[in-house]
Amino acid sequence: MTKAEVLLWGALRKRAVNGARFRRQRPVGPYIADFACPAARLVIEVDGYTHWTEEQLAHDARRTKYLEAEGWKVVRVSNTDIYENMDGVWSFIAAQLPPPAASQPPPPQAGEDKGLR
Repeated sequence: MTKAEVLLWGALRKRAVNGARFRRQRPVGPYIADFACPAARLVIEVDGYTHWTEEQLAHDARRTKYLEAEGWKVVRVSNTDIYENMDGVWSFIAAQLPPPAASQPPPPQAGEDKGLR
């Protein structure tokens, strides 16, 4: 992993965004996603300067097209944003995920009335 990926993984691993759990370096078809949340079908790609060549941009476009055809949403964040604006990156990722599920009350205990709590 690159330095930016290590920093983002440290944040993703420590705090579950909206209750979502991410995996790093997860295979998705013929590709390896930098980070993926299988439950939300979300892939996060971290792009450094090597992603800005014409060849790499074309490769990334093919990869995104494949992943989206498989039902994944792909978002990209730059190394610079991770280094300089981690809170903004965190907010951006959170906005891509569904809100956390509301907690359900515990089921009634044996002998309790289900209608009165």
